[in-house]
Amino acid sequence: MPLITEESQIHESAQGPRVAPAASRTAPTPRPVPGPRPVAVPRPGRPGPTPRPAPPVQRAPHEPAGSGATQSPTSAAPMAAPQIQLIPATAEGALDAAEEAVDLLLESGRAPGDVLVLTSGDPHPWAAHELTFGESAYWAQHDARDDVFYADAGLAGRASARPVVVFAANGADAATAARELPKALGCAQTLLIVCGDPQQINSVLGAGV
Repeated sequence: MPLITEESQIHESAQGPRVAPAASRTAPTPRPVPGPRPVAVPRPGRPGPTPRPAPPVQRAPHEPAGSGATQSPTSAAPMAAPQIQLIPATAEGALDAAEEAVDLLLESGRAPGDVLVLTSGDPHPWAAHELTFGESAYWAQHDARDDVFYADAGLAGRASARPVVVFAANGADAATAARELPKALGCAQTLLIVCGDPQQINSVLGAGV
């Protein structure tokens, strides 16, 4: 499965030779060159920088049984299944790996509101903090869709689908990951990034997720 790449930047083609301006004309003022992009301000509750995890292992999106029939180009094709990427991590390091994945997504130009982070174990510090203000205020931020949203994987049914879902298998219980991972997949529209133990995750994905 090919890696997800950002769309190639389209550069303005070089123009042909320019006619020298007449002596009576004023030379055009050079356009200002854009400065460097400002460093993103970290969101509350996010941990500091951590070592980058190993490159994600791509997996082919799951195809439901009986999907081998070829559809006509003119027929209405169903929405393509999301791609799955696996970032190897221990249960203790899965949350840090997920946070690193979010940073890479934002650095590559992905809008914060496109990303949903689900945890199978301890909640993300941001989610734990925001829930102290009540569930109404917490879910209002989810509905606003103006930033990355963090939630327990058990609440995935309440979360609306987003283009990218990052699943942190930070619970030591393999049964929990097996139960919650399909929910995370159901929330992902184009890409699911799974951070966890490769053997555990592959056993779940191989079971028909």
